[in-house]
Amino acid sequence: MSYRRGCFAPLLAVLFAAVVAAEDAPLKYPETRRGEQVDDYHGTKVADPFRWLEDDVRKSDEVKKWVEAENAVTFAYLETIPQSEAIKKRLTDLWNYERFSTPTQVGGRYFYSRNDGLQNQSVLYTLAKLDGEPRVLLDPNTWSKDGTVALSGMGISDDGKYLAYGVAEAGSDWQTWKVLDVSSDKALGDELKWMKYTGISWTKDGKGFFYSRYPEPKAAEKFMGLTYNMMLYYHRLGTPQADDVLVYKRPDHPDWGFAAEVSEDGRWLVVAVHKGTDARYRILYRDLSEPYAAMTDLIEDFDNEYSFAGNDGPVFFFKTDYKAPRGRLIAIDTRKPERKDWKEIVPEAKESLRSVGLVGNLFVADYLKDARTQVKLYEPDGTFVRDIELPGIGTATGFAGKRSDTETFYTFSSFATPPTTFRYDLVTGKSTVFRRAKVKFNPDDYEVKQVFYASKDGTKVPMFLTAKKGLKLDGSNPTLLYGYGGFDIPITPDFRASRVAWLEMGGVFAVANLRGGGEYGQEWHKAGTKLHKQNVFDDFIAAAEYLVKEGWTRPDRLAIEGRSNGGLLVGAVMVQRPELFGACLPGVGVMDMLRFHKFTAGRFWTDDYGSSDNPEEFKALYAYSPYHALLRDGKKKYPATLVTTADTDDRVVPGHSFKFAAALQEMQAGGAPVLIRIETRAGHGAGKPTAKQIEEIADELAFLVNNLRMRLPAR
Repeated sequence: MSYRRGCFAPLLAVLFAAVVAAEDAPLKYPETRRGEQVDDYHGTKVADPFRWLEDDVRKSDEVKKWVEAENAVTFAYLETIPQSEAIKKRLTDLWNYERFSTPTQVGGRYFYSRNDGLQNQSVLYTLAKLDGEPRVLLDPNTWSKDGTVALSGMGISDDGKYLAYGVAEAGSDWQTWKVLDVSSDKALGDELKWMKYTGISWTKDGKGFFYSRYPEPKAAEKFMGLTYNMMLYYHRLGTPQADDVLVYKRPDHPDWGFAAEVSEDGRWLVVAVHKGTDARYRILYRDLSEPYAAMTDLIEDFDNEYSFAGNDGPVFFFKTDYKAPRGRLIAIDTRKPERKDWKEIVPEAKESLRSVGLVGNLFVADYLKDARTQVKLYEPDGTFVRDIELPGIGTATGFAGKRSDTETFYTFSSFATPPTTFRYDLVTGKSTVFRRAKVKFNPDDYEVKQVFYASKDGTKVPMFLTAKKGLKLDGSNPTLLYGYGGFDIPITPDFRASRVAWLEMGGVFAVANLRGGGEYGQEWHKAGTKLHKQNVFDDFIAAAEYLVKEGWTRPDRLAIEGRSNGGLLVGAVMVQRPELFGACLPGVGVMDMLRFHKFTAGRFWTDDYGSSDNPEEFKALYAYSPYHALLRDGKKKYPATLVTTADTDDRVVPGHSFKFAAALQEMQAGGAPVLIRIETRAGHGAGKPTAKQIEEIADELAFLVNNLRMRLPAR
């Protein structure tokens, strides 16, 4: 059911007539019950009056009624914006282009996904030759009427005969995996449940694969409870999950998780053990040629990253930040595993090393130079071969393949450059265009610049700026500033139809590469975590101040946007500096920093945030927690805000956004609207149907147009 139309249509009209009599008149928000909950954190009493909004909307009638009432007010407001339909129509036109994933070659066949433009889910295809006739393998659009059941992962056996694939419903992190015979399109009947945060890895013989799973949760905890006690299993094709072989578990460490990978030669099972979101792993391995071989510890601490990049027999290659915060490639001989015997293959560079793969008997090393992709090739002994030349400032992804391959594929895009897929000849070093997206706009009308600005403590921070060529810096330009700043994740230039729509409306699109992200290695990441998290907010505020100072915009024309950890970012800075922004778009944000670790994946995030269970970290968290800052600071004039979340988000549970929105509506002293838009049958973002994406983004853009007082150029 859509909250937007249908049974709510009469209510929308009545509500809007009652609450919006004149422009800028304060909205009348739904009554939100205040509870008496007060918690004691290390001697500090902290009120949590909207604790009841944490309850699962699937089970709580009170929360469900609150969601319906909030959506009614929000959609009543959005549907009166005159430009809404034009924005949605143009966004749909821009979105309606043929999109392809980067092809993967396995077992002499190619696999890729394609979306004809407006399909809710992309379709998986296979073909025997690049110029051959493609054949549909999986069409997730047939799995549900509303497009909310999605393909969530896949793994292909080495001979290309079998495809294992994950299915996720309504955006949930929970996945059910199934198996398909590629040649006959026949489903084998295998079904594996209770998988989350995992992939699969086939054995060389194609008879089965390794995977990780959690115990079946209690019904009441399926979408809200913490996940513990991951176990590693082997599944043999054609057998029930109940017969799967338990390979490894650690009940003495219920917070450990396991990611298993079979080496390309099929002999070794390499297992990375993780505890949180930080790339800090223990490494175990097992000799699969010995039926009774036990797991062997290779790395016995959680101090550094060790990402498996391939092997030469018993010599394993790892991308690591051990004694190299920006990353390097090392070799560990399992016969002589002592650290004194480790060998450096590719040394640390000035740029941040993000990943390494062994393709075509070359190491393909993916670097970031000031948040822009650089790709370098090295011989197995570490000798530099060449750079892969890229078309400009942007992001290149792909470069998958086997050691015996002579080709690989990659896709390049930028803010105003639609994705182009290239075939790369590993022998000659030549890139040739394989597929180029055709989007209904002219990329030559826009330009991308990179600038550097000083944060509060003097740190130099990069920022990308995209706008129409010849833009006048007179301080009047509507500007959308985007940020993330967390979990070692770099934000790099990529293409999205929504950003083109914004640019066409005369907007400037800015992306600040904040500390906490992965743009410059571990030192940059750690400078934005735990007790240093305020650095991230200071970086974002400094970006906004730079845009105003340099004449790009002014506060009443400046909007900010972020999702997930970026939603936290927007929530924190809009509370700290409300006068600096004209509109705010916090999406699926982590807004209660004292309780995030009590739900679903939240316990993993303590690597970045710390925990309120720790007295020192509590002080830092309480100081910036957006929900608590609103309650603590009292009534203020806050900028126009559209909070977005989804009722079935089991990554960042919607209670975060519910509580934040309730507090913001109570504490709003100005006339700007502070609304929450709650999507139905959608999760944190992955697998969201195209139709829902377009509708949500169109609403966000219309909200910005209305509140930044934009006049849309004629088309």
